[in-house]
Amino acid sequence: MTFDPTQHSTHPRRAFADFRIGEVFRAPSRTMTEGVFAAFQAASGDNHPIHYDRPYCARQGHANLLAHGYQTLIQAAIGASPLAHEMGEALIGFLSQSSRFLAPVLCGDTLYPEFEITALEPRRTTGAMTLAIRIFNQDGVLVADGHQSYLMRL
Repeated sequence: MTFDPTQHSTHPRRAFADFRIGEVFRAPSRTMTEGVFAAFQAASGDNHPIHYDRPYCARQGHANLLAHGYQTLIQAAIGASPLAHEMGEALIGFLSQSSRFLAPVLCGDTLYPEFEITALEPRRTTGAMTLAIRIFNQDGVLVADGHQSYLMRL
């Protein structure tokens, strides 16, 4: 038996033309633990006390540490969902991102990201896929939304 790492895949790969507007993909849920807060703070350099100082947060009226908007937004990385794996090597890169932060995300909240294909724009050799992104918390509250676009080989 021979093994070919180029054929190792967790999901069947699909070409650009195989995707359809309205398809929804979901990433696994993720709880915003103190470890996630610490990792984001270390990676971003954001040292505002609203993200790590509970007494400061309490004085501001927050029940716990408040997640940075980008800490919430990174939960919408398509690489954590089946979509990027289905795109496979056809995925060239990230084109654009827009987002709105609609409700606070606190330490201990669990987030549920989903992606819906809203546009597929083929060109000569590449195409653009646009996704509506939505991130809900454990109470079903939409905490963030927006759009992402990706460039793909045809």
